[in-house]
Amino acid sequence: METGKIIAALRDKKGLSQTELADKSGVSRVMIGKYERGDAIPSIDAAKKIADALEVSLDYLVGEGINSKLDKHALKRLQDLELLEDEKKKTLFDLIDTYIRDAKTRKAHAL
Repeated sequence: METGKIIAALRDKKGLSQTELADKSGVSRVMIGKYERGDAIPSIDAAKKIADALEVSLDYLVGEGINSKLDKHALKRLQDLELLEDEKKKTLFDLIDTYIRDAKTRKAHAL
């Protein structure tokens, strides 16, 4: 997915207008529109401001990298997990694995 489409999708998901995103990010509304239409590509500085305003990482905003599917809240939670004691961490990962397994099973049976 192109960066402009990702910006538009995230903006819509958060219920923001282009003007509201411009106000939150400090990037002009005109440029937000150009990015979303694919008429321009944001500079690294502009992309960082937009990513921060949309509460995602730069990886997520450009759809690349190991963290491209994780928003900042998910990344923060993963970082916080690393601070836990090993036994608590194991318990949480076991629980997460159970939910993931169940979701995959439901999805496979729905096909």
